[in-house]
This record gives sequence, structure tokens and C-alpha cells, in this order.
Amino acid sequence: MINNFIDKIKLPFRKEKELYYSLYGIIGFYPHNINYYKQALMHRSVTRRNAKGRPVNNERLEFLGDAILDAIVGDIVFRHFEGKREGFLTTTRSKIVQRETLNRLAHEIGVSQLIVSNGHTSSHNSYMEGNAFEALVGAIYLDRGYGACMRFMQKRILSQLINLDKVAYKEVNFKSKLIEWCQKNRVKLDFNLIEQKRDKNNSPVFVCQAIIEGIEGGMGQGYSKKESQQMASKLTLQSLRRKPQFIDAVFAAKTERTKMEEEPVETVPDVEAKEDFIITSDAETAQETTQTTAADNAGNEEPKAGNGLKENETDEFDLSDIKAFADKMSKEDIVAAAEAAAFGEK
Repeated sequence: MINNFIDKIKLPFRKEKELYYSLYGIIGFYPHNINYYKQALMHRSVTRRNAKGRPVNNERLEFLGDAILDAIVGDIVFRHFEGKREGFLTTTRSKIVQRETLNRLAHEIGVSQLIVSNGHTSSHNSYMEGNAFEALVGAIYLDRGYGACMRFMQKRILSQLINLDKVAYKEVNFKSKLIEWCQKNRVKLDFNLIEQKRDKNNSPVFVCQAIIEGIEGGMGQGYSKKESQQMASKLTLQSLRRKPQFIDAVFAAKTERTKMEEEPVETVPDVEAKEDFIITSDAETAQETTQTTAADNAGNEEPKAGNGLKENETDEFDLSDIKAFADKMSKEDIVAAAEAAAFGEK
């Protein structure tokens, strides 16, 4: 049956016939337009020019396939995990469509063997295979439509190669888990960029190391800072779980840091209201006693008279002269004389 179909479409080249056979084994149906799939499998390292002089490779189909995959996997995850919240669904979808997963899928179904490259370009951390997988989905969409893409993902990928329930609860964000652990235990975490270089294919390579409380943790390498930090976090978490001396060193450094950061405890302010602005009779007596004692202790001061005044001083409020005539004066005269003596009236 397969041979009859191939014969009917009368492919001009043997290689195209072989591609038809291979694609049938991968996607489960025969392509209508083989050119879409040729382009999907063409890496940018062998970019060709079309009749109009424009570059032809799989980058545009990769862009299209990425969007189609997001929609299809989002639809499948939404229906499979009924009642789950948006955050859970988003995380699960991202685990399926992430580059590492697509790389493995491309390898498992045989897409990797069909990629056309110049033979000298590495997979750039195996990204080439995942990109080709996305481009293949884009080619299926243009060739057969959205329904064919959905059937391909459901029957060929998710039903045979991916366990949705397992992947949903698989933790892949090691950096997030390490940050969460450090926050719960109140330890300091930093990521240091140790080295930035290029590999033999001139692709950028980053080397990062996790530092916990000044203690060197795992060192990771990747084709992006994020990827290198993920690997460094994974190795650090492994050290925390498997090396007691490492976690002991971390908490010893934390203890030393917090001890140095402690500040002296200040006296707690008094909240009782003070009413020292009120002068009481006891305070007046104490003040007079203090003043008298101070005067007695001053050696260069002259002795006081019995009435507390120095000699030759007169008390302007002395009423003794008024009393001498008290028997001869009326009550009104006494009051008038007292007022005159008090206010200096003559």
C-alpha cells in the first residue's frame, strides 16, 4: 500500500521517496507538500536562496511551530487536568514544550537523523534538534492544518512518549527550589559569573557558580546564563542533600555572619509621664534647705541677721512700726497704712 502511494505521486528523486517513507514513520501520514518538510529539516548552517534571493531555512517554520505547540499542548493539558489552576497548567505546559524535552522527542521519533546541516555545526547544546521538531510541527500545520497537528501530538507524542501525570509533578526549576530553600533558612545566595567564552563553533558559553553564605557551591555551564545557573543550582542542591559537611559549613558561616551583624540593645524608652513641672510644698521646703546650706558653707559671706537679712538692710515689708500704733489707730487706718508701706506710698 505504501509503495503504491509512493508510485502514484511519482517522486522525481530517490531521496524524496526515502524522505516520504521516513516522514510517514514519524508523523503517521504522508505529506501533501514535501517542500514544507524539507525546509523544516534545513538548519540555518546550510541556508539556501530561493528564486527571489531570500534565505531559506527552518527558522520561520520554527517560529510558527512554537506557537502551534503552545496552543495544542495548552489545550491537551487544560482538558487532562480538570480543575487545576492557571499556574499549574502553565508550568506543566512549559515542561513539555521546553527545549530539553523537544530535543529528546526529536531524537526518539527520528527527526534528528533527517536534519540537514553543514556537518560542522554542533547542536548548540542540542538546540538544533528541538528547533527542528518545532519546525516540523509548523510544516504539518501548513501542509495539513491544525487538526493534523493535534492528532500528531496526541497519538504519536503524548500517548506514546510522555506521561502527562509524571511530567506535571516533575520539578525542573532547580534555581527556584534553591532560592526557596535559602529564603526559608535565611541564608544568603548569590550566583557568580565565573567565565564567559565561546566553543569551537563560536557559540557563547557561560560558567556560573552558586555561592551560599560565602561557601562555594555547584558550578554549572550552559549556552545561556539562565541555563548555567540552573545547572549550578542542581549541583548545589545535590551537595546540600548528600554532603553533611557542606551544609554544616553553610550554617556555620550563617551563624558567624548574623553574630557580626547584631547591634547593641538600646535602653527601652520610659513611657511614664513625668510631672516635674508641678512645684509641690515638699519641693519648696527642699529648695529652701538647699539654698540655706549653700549659704552657710560659703566662707566669705557675712553672717545673717535674725530675720535673714544682712546688717543695715531693712525689710520693705516690715510692719513693726505699724503695730506700735495699732492701739491708737482704727481698722481703716491700719489697712491704709499697710497698703502705703507695701506699695511705697508716702
